[in-house]
Amino acid sequence: METPLRKDQDTLLRGVRPNIVQSIRAFRVHDLQETARALGHHFLYANLAHAQTKPDVLELIATQFTFPAHFGKNFDALYDCMTDPLHKSGPQPGFVVVLEQIPATVKFDKEAREQLLDIFRDAADYWSDRKIAFRCFYSFL
Repeated sequence: METPLRKDQDTLLRGVRPNIVQSIRAFRVHDLQETARALGHHFLYANLAHAQTKPDVLELIATQFTFPAHFGKNFDALYDCMTDPLHKSGPQPGFVVVLEQIPATVKFDKEAREQLLDIFRDAADYWSDRKIAFRCFYSFL
């Protein structure tokens, strides 16, 4: 008899805290997407390989996460879109977020990368306070 998909998917995240931002390492995007689906969590994915600057990164995230047109394209607005409006829209099942190929360019340097990841760390803390799982996985280009 086959093991149910849900059990297999639970196993994938067994060693991953429910509110964390970490390197994607050995995880595959497809497996994370399937896990999110099996758990009933939101899956948010952004491939940032073509970004060179902070505005590029924010534009790609906004487009791929389908943020509203009024998104302010700054880090404060990114945090806002990842937290309060979602909380106010009703109960949330959890989140699996993937930021793939974050650029490492002169115009998106180490400080900018850390600021971006700090936004997602703050969002993880926000959701942790509400007892909602928020796992964010990232990779660098």
